[in-house]
Amino acid sequence: MSDATFLSWPFFDDEHRELAAALDAWAHDNVPDEEYDDVDAGCRALVAALGRDGWLRYVVPAAFGGAFEEVDSRAVCIARETLARHNALADFAFAMQGLGSAPIVLAGAPEVQARYLPRVREGTAIAAFALSEAQAGSDVAALATTARPDGDAYVLDGEKTWISNGGIADFYVVFARTGDAPGSRGISAFVVEADDPGFSVEERIDLIAPHPLATLRLHGCRIPAERRLGAGGDGFKLAMRALDVFRASVAAAALGLARRALDEALDRATSRAMFGQVLSDFQLTQAALAEMATGIDASALLTYRAAWVRDVEREPTTREAAMAKLTATETAQTIIDRAVQLHGALGVTRGTVVERLYREIRALRIYEGASEVQQLVIARATLARHQEER
Repeated sequence: MSDATFLSWPFFDDEHRELAAALDAWAHDNVPDEEYDDVDAGCRALVAALGRDGWLRYVVPAAFGGAFEEVDSRAVCIARETLARHNALADFAFAMQGLGSAPIVLAGAPEVQARYLPRVREGTAIAAFALSEAQAGSDVAALATTARPDGDAYVLDGEKTWISNGGIADFYVVFARTGDAPGSRGISAFVVEADDPGFSVEERIDLIAPHPLATLRLHGCRIPAERRLGAGGDGFKLAMRALDVFRASVAAAALGLARRALDEALDRATSRAMFGQVLSDFQLTQAALAEMATGIDASALLTYRAAWVRDVEREPTTREAAMAKLTATETAQTIIDRAVQLHGALGVTRGTVVERLYREIRALRIYEGASEVQQLVIARATLARHQEER
C-alpha cells in the first residue's frame, strides 16, 4: 500500500480509515495489476465483484442498502483513490455506478429509486450518465437532444457521445431539451433503459486508456413519463449537483494514479544502478522525487478538504471541488511524466506500469469539466466572493 499517513488527517473518521485498509486488501486480491484484453467484459466483471463484495454500498444512500445515510464524499474519494492505485478500470467501474445513478438518488421518484438503486448497489445493473453531445461538452446549454411530451410518455430524439459505459450499461440518465425555457433552463433528465425501443448504440469509441465509451442514438425513443427525474427544466441543475458530488472524486482518482507513479519511481530510483551508485543518489533525482511527493500532499489536502466541506459543513463545494480537480489532475500528469522519465526507455515501453499510467491520467484533465473550465469556475466564484465582501 502507498503512503497512507494522510488518513491521520482530521478530515477522516475511523470508518474512513477502515474502508481504506479493507478496500486496499480486497483490491490486492481481486483486481488485476494490468489492463484487460476485453474491456467490456472486464468492466462488467468489476461491477459485479464490487457489488457482490459490498463496495457499491458507498455510492447509494442507506435507504437502498448504502453504507451511509447519504452518499459520503470522503468515502467515495477514498474508494476511488484506492482503486485507481490498483487499476484505473476498477476505479472507473466504481465511479460510474455512482455518477450514473446520482441523478436518481437526488431527484428520482420513490418508485424509480426503488427500481434502479438496489440493482446499482448489488452490481446487477450498470449505470451511465448521458450528458455530452458533439457540440455540447463543456457548454451544456448547447445541448440539442429533445424530449417532447406525448400523453403519459416522453419521446426522445438526438445523439449523445463520449458516454462512459456506453454499450454495456443497463440504463442511462439522459439529459434532453424539453423546451420549458431557453438555454440551460430548458433541460430535463430521464432514465432510458438499454432495451427501450428507439435507443441504440451508434458507435463505440476507442481511447488511449481503454474503457467502455460510445455514441448513443435516440430516435423516437418513447419512455414512461414517470422516468423523468425531478421537475421539467431542472435537468441542468440536477446534472451540476450530480457532478459536484463526484468532481472531487475525480481528483481522488488522479491522486491514486499519482501515488502509484511515485511508488514506481521510488522503486526504480532506489534499485537502478548508474555510474557506480543508484539513481536516487543523484540530486536531480531527489529534487524530482521531492516535488512529486509535495504535489501529492498538496492535491490530497485540496481533495479531502472539498469532500470534508460537503460532508461535515454541509456547504456547496463547487469552488473547492474545482480547485481539487484542477490541481490533482494537472499535478498527477506532471508526476506521472516524471516517473516515466526516471524509468528511461522502460518508461515508454508498452505494458509497463508507468506507461499505462501515462495514458490513464490524460483523460482526467478533460472529463467532468476540463481544466480550463475549472479555472473559470474558480475565478468566477472568487470574484463573486470579492464582490460580496466589498
